[in-house]
Amino acid sequence: MSEAPDKPRTRRIVTMPWIVAASVAVVVGTGLLAYAHASGAAPAATAAARCVAVPDDQQPTPTEPAPTTITTLKQAYHCILDHTFIGPVLDDRVLLAGAFTEFARELERRGIDQPTATLPKLTGNRTRDWTAFARTYQTVLAALPADADQKQALAEATMHGMIESLHENHTAWMRPNQGPPADQVGLGIRISSSGRSPSDLRDAVPPVYVQAVRAGSPAADAGLRAGDIIDTVNGVPLVVNGVLSPGVLDSLHPKSAADTVRVTVQRPATGETLTFEMRPAALSQEPPTTTAELVGGNLAHVTLPGFSPGAADEVLDKIAGLREDTELKGVILDLRGNGGGRREEVATLLGAFTHGTVFGKDCDVRDHCTPHSTDDTTPLLNLPLVVLTDSLCASACDDFSSAVKDLKLGSLVGSRTAGVVAGLPTGYTLDDGSTLLLVAKHNVAANGEMIDGIGVAVDYQAPLTPQDLSAGHDPAVDKAVSLLSA
Repeated sequence: MSEAPDKPRTRRIVTMPWIVAASVAVVVGTGLLAYAHASGAAPAATAAARCVAVPDDQQPTPTEPAPTTITTLKQAYHCILDHTFIGPVLDDRVLLAGAFTEFARELERRGIDQPTATLPKLTGNRTRDWTAFARTYQTVLAALPADADQKQALAEATMHGMIESLHENHTAWMRPNQGPPADQVGLGIRISSSGRSPSDLRDAVPPVYVQAVRAGSPAADAGLRAGDIIDTVNGVPLVVNGVLSPGVLDSLHPKSAADTVRVTVQRPATGETLTFEMRPAALSQEPPTTTAELVGGNLAHVTLPGFSPGAADEVLDKIAGLREDTELKGVILDLRGNGGGRREEVATLLGAFTHGTVFGKDCDVRDHCTPHSTDDTTPLLNLPLVVLTDSLCASACDDFSSAVKDLKLGSLVGSRTAGVVAGLPTGYTLDDGSTLLLVAKHNVAANGEMIDGIGVAVDYQAPLTPQDLSAGHDPAVDKAVSLLSA
């Protein structure tokens, strides 16, 4: 039996229940809606196959993970059909084909493929199809050595295949963890790519450059700067013939403090070629904070990294602080890199610019919708607004940006948002202690348009390039200042 390759196919396994990793959005429903459920209404799953919803005000209790078995997979199968947006009209064959695809790939990757590993005939009857799938799955496992880790890896691949067949962001599977994340070893850099930055930089368009350097990090101490374009890592080119090398990219994320990393960069501001040697160090996981400063003499430039609990009040407090000494003429709200957060914070912050307004809706697959309104307890600022966005402005950030544009609350400057805003997920626990995050309703913007997978187009293009970063120039801020000063 051959050993597994060193570089398995990349999949996302979320291990922290308070973090939802979102993929680059796909317009959800494309293709899937064409599948009508062949057998009509879904037969009820047995009680043992039911997943359990986690109340909104609770987090899953960290536990020792149990094995992911065929029973766990059955729970997930019924949970998806019962509780996802597409579930009422989804042909179960989409789920099972996706699940078996990844199951077969994992068998092949590990060198343990089996002659019985063939997807059985499926008819569109949810109960009979599951029975046929489970019988084949268990037959294959029975022919393999009694290796618990191997069987767990196969189960995880199968689970991910099932979930990925939905092509839906905000849907994820989370394995149990043992508490908050410890300090992670790293260089202290955030890297980005030319054009629209994807969620996985393996799909990036060169050049790849340093977007930010954390103060006090190994990269900062070595002299690496924002805007530096990465040429080689440990002497190996990052890009060959216009194609990015995933292995070289991985070298920028060392797992041990013993790994010295040597990076050669091009610095646009000076035209220099520079080489830096860095030894990774532990980096605390403290979240970024909201900051504010005056620009243009009388404009508040507020940077909001996420719509976390209390974020809207932080923004408003920062603006109030600047107003104590300055007669403000406008607000520049910088949402570039904002990964999203809570809708309540969106409602509160929008309430500072408009009252009594619906800023979006959550709709099910049959177009039954729940509107979302601004928080009218927030005092109006009565100040003009410009919002800065980029391709990393996702989820609640998409939501806020679309409301600003649709409701004509201000101008958007920068580049198109991420379009990762399928809808709010609900957590469901499975028998192995894991949690499924599933979306039952999809977001539509204030004017009724869907922005998931599309993003929100800006009014004024002003992307931040490595040349701008290297020169300490921010064209988006400059454009915002000119708009508010006109």
